[in-house]
Amino acid sequence: MRYQTPAQQPIPVRRHRFLRGVALVVGVILGLYLIGRAIAEPFLIDFSDPSTYHLAWGGPHLIGVLAVHCGPGIVSAAWMVSAVLRRSHRRSRSR
Repeated sequence: MRYQTPAQQPIPVRRHRFLRGVALVVGVILGLYLIGRAIAEPFLIDFSDPSTYHLAWGGPHLIGVLAVHCGPGIVSAAWMVSAVLRRSHRRSRSR
């Protein structure tokens, strides 16, 4: 099969690549936000004063607040690291 330039490819293929790129950018931005929030949250609450976090999501207990505010950041960081490792492993195998 002959190589096709992007202009020669069918429209659904180009649309799929575009939407996949948009989803990737939005996912990375959201993931970085969640990671930043997970890093900042322990510095924003006072562990010795429950009134600083009892009304927060996951409250009134500290473990619930940390799970709700830091958990998604930890999950997204693990997901991003695994994606980068998988991509670099795939590139090293193709050479």
